[in-house]
Amino acid sequence: MSPFLSSFLLPFCLFSFFSSSFSSKPSHKVYIVYLGEHTGSYAAEEIQENHHGLLFSVKNSEEEARRSILYSYKNSINGFAALLSDEEAEILSAREEVISAYPSEAKWAPHTTRSWEFLTDYEGLNQRGFGFLENDWQPSKANHGKDVIVGMLDSGIWPESKSFSDEGFDPVPARWRGICETGQSFKASLCNRKIIGARYYIKSYEAYYGSLNTSYSYRSPRDGDGHGTHTSSTVAGRSVSNVSALGGFAYGTVSGGAPLARLAVYKVCWPIPGPNPNIENTCFEADMLAAIDDAIGDGVDVLSISIGSIGDPPTFAKDGIAVGALHAAKREIVVVCSAGNSGPKPATVSNLVPWIITVGASSIDRAFTAEIKLGNNVIVTGQTVTPYQLEGKDYPLIYAGDAAIAGTAANLTGQCLPNSLSPEKVKGKIVLCFRGTGLRAEKGQEVKRAGGAAIILGNAIANGNEVPVDAHVLPGAGVSASDATKILIYINSSSNPTASLGQARTVNGIKPSPSMAQFSSRGPNVLEPNILKPDITAPGLNILAAWSESSSPTKLGNDKRKVKYNIISGTSMSCPHVSATAVLLKSIYPHWSSSAIRSAMMTTATLNNAQGGPLMNGDGTTGGPFDFGSGHVRPIHAADPGLVYEASYQDYLLFMCSSTGVQMDFYYPCPKDPPLPYALNY
Repeated sequence: MSPFLSSFLLPFCLFSFFSSSFSSKPSHKVYIVYLGEHTGSYAAEEIQENHHGLLFSVKNSEEEARRSILYSYKNSINGFAALLSDEEAEILSAREEVISAYPSEAKWAPHTTRSWEFLTDYEGLNQRGFGFLENDWQPSKANHGKDVIVGMLDSGIWPESKSFSDEGFDPVPARWRGICETGQSFKASLCNRKIIGARYYIKSYEAYYGSLNTSYSYRSPRDGDGHGTHTSSTVAGRSVSNVSALGGFAYGTVSGGAPLARLAVYKVCWPIPGPNPNIENTCFEADMLAAIDDAIGDGVDVLSISIGSIGDPPTFAKDGIAVGALHAAKREIVVVCSAGNSGPKPATVSNLVPWIITVGASSIDRAFTAEIKLGNNVIVTGQTVTPYQLEGKDYPLIYAGDAAIAGTAANLTGQCLPNSLSPEKVKGKIVLCFRGTGLRAEKGQEVKRAGGAAIILGNAIANGNEVPVDAHVLPGAGVSASDATKILIYINSSSNPTASLGQARTVNGIKPSPSMAQFSSRGPNVLEPNILKPDITAPGLNILAAWSESSSPTKLGNDKRKVKYNIISGTSMSCPHVSATAVLLKSIYPHWSSSAIRSAMMTTATLNNAQGGPLMNGDGTTGGPFDFGSGHVRPIHAADPGLVYEASYQDYLLFMCSSTGVQMDFYYPCPKDPPLPYALNY
C-alpha cells in the first residue's frame, strides 16, 4: 500500500497512479466549507453548533444537518466537511461568512541512511570557528532536534521498528496536547516517548469508497503500506546499526536527520480499492484538513507532508493543504511538502503557496552497481538491489518487443506490462524491458511469470542516466537510457544475442553528485509565476529507511517478502530531509518564525555539486531554478544564514488578495490596491 508515491495523495513515492471506477456515485459528496479563522475563544461544542446551524440552512432538518457533517474543524481552522449536493454547496458558498466551498476529491497522493552522511560530506565540514561538528550533518547546537515535535501526515507508522525506540528519552514535553488513538492492531501502549501521538482520519475516504477493507489495511494509525514509516524514520528515526535493505544492500547505520525529535503521527492516506490495492494510496482533503487542524491544536512545531495533488493543481483558496498550512504558518509551524514526481516535464510542481516549503528530489553519492556483460564483450554497468543472482554464465538475451503476445499495442510491446510476454519466447532468457507505462517492479514480475531468467530494465530517454533501484522478484538490473540503447542495438545486430549479470554491490563516492532526479516535478509555478517553486532540493533517489513489516519491498500483491528497511525513491523521500533540517533549526532558534527558517535554508542552499561543478539534471543537462529552486539544502550552513527574509501571516493574506482576489480572513479585508505578488518578502 502507500502515500506524488504514488502510493502516493500521492504520498510522493515513485509509483504510477491509477483510479478505480464505479458504476455509480452518490448524488451527495464531501465538501469542505471554509470559514477562515475562528472569531474569539469558543468551546469546541459551540463551534460545532455554529457549523450545524449553517448546515441546517440548506438541509431539511436539524437531524439531517447533524448526520451529514463529517468533521468540524475547531482548533485553528474554522470550517467543516459535510455531505452536500452541488446545489447545497453552491448556496453555502454564496453566503457572506463562507470563504470557499469545494469538494474533497481523490486527487491527492503520497510522492514516493547514506543520505545524511552524504550531506555531511557535501557541507564541507572543516570550517573552524562556525560551531560545526566534524563528521556530523548537524549544527553543534541542534542537539539532534531534542524535544522538537514533528507531525507526519502520511500512511501511518510501524511502531515496533527500532527506529522509533524511546530508550533514553525524557518524559513527553508538558506542552504536548495530543492523543494516542487506538484502533485495529494499535494499542495505546504503542505510543511512547518517541511516538508521542497518533491519530487516523478516514471519514472522507469512506464517504467516497465505502467502508475500508481491513484485510489489506489497518483501521488505525498503524502503517500497512510502508510510506509513512519510511518518511517518519527519515525525519526523526533513531540511530540503528547493522541495518540494510533486502539482500544486504546499503549495510551500515541508519538514522533520521533529527533522531531526538518527537513524532506525532496523523494517518490520512489509504489504499485505493482495486485488483492490487497495496500499490497505491490516496488522501482526501477533508481528512487532511482535519489532521492539520488537530496537529495545530496538539502543539507540533513542524509538519512534514509528502503528499501532493494529481493533475492540475487546485487554486490556492480551494487547496486543503494550502489552507491548513496557512493556519499553521500563523502559529509559526513550519510546513514542508513534496514537489511531486511528474518531472522532467515543466510546470508540474505541486504545493505552490509561498507559506509552504516545497522540496524537489536529487541523488546522493551511492550506487548499487552490477555489471552486464554482452555477448560482444561490451560491459554495461547497471544498478539493482534484487537479492537474486544468475549463475555465472551467458544466457540468451531478448528484447521484450520481440516476445510480445499477439494483440499487444504496438507502442507498449517493449514495456513488459502484465500478461504481455509470450512464455514460449521468453523462457530461460534475459529480457530487455523499457520503462514507461506501468510499475518498474511489476515489469520484473511479468518476466518471471513468463519464465524469464532475469530482467534488464532500460530507462526511457526522459529518465536519462538516473536509475531508481528495485528489489525485483527475480535477478535483474536497471540501466540508463544510453546503455539501454546500446543493448538494444546489440540484440538487433546479433543472430544469437547473449548476456551475463554480475553480482551487485554497494558503491559510495559516486561522482559527480548530487544531480536532480528526472522524476522530480519542475517549475514554473502555474498558479503564481512570481513565486518560484520548488523552493529547494534534497536527497530523494534510492533512500534507505524503515518500512512496514506488513508490506513487501515492491508492494506487489504476489510479493510475500517482508523487510524492516527498504530503499525507495520520490520527492516523498526528499521532503523529510528538509523537514528534519527545519527541526534542527527550531531546536537552535526556538523563537524563529517559520518564514525565517525557510529563508535560512533557501539563502544558504548551493547551486553546485559536491565536486564544485554546477548541479546537473539526470539527463546530463545543467539544472536551473525551475529544477532545484534555490539549490540543494545544506543543514549546517542554514544554522548561520547571516540574513533572513521575514514574511508574516498578514503578508500572506495580502499576497492572496493580490494573486487571487480572495480574502482569506474576515479580520483582514483586502485593500483596494494590495502589494503585487512579487513584492512578497520571499
